[in-house]
Amino acid sequence: MSIGDAGEGLVDAESRLAERMDEREQERQRRRNFKNSGDPERRRELDSCRLARAELQSQLDLTTHEVRRTQLGAALAELDRRIAELSA
Repeated sequence: MSIGDAGEGLVDAESRLAERMDEREQERQRRRNFKNSGDPERRRELDSCRLARAELQSQLDLTTHEVRRTQLGAALAELDRRIAELSA
């Protein structure tokens, strides 16, 4: 085996590695597209619930009135239920 042969083997290994990395990236993209290809209305509703939850959590963190905290807690529980339902 000459130095040229060893160099060719290294180039071949790098080529196979790059090819494998490309295949893995394509597989990730395919999975990502499959997950996002669901019902767009359901996706919008899920995003809306998540945004509403973030807003209510922010309000809960700032609120000191106990009755309002109870109301916000109930609303958060309902949003968590809806998010879980939409995510299933």
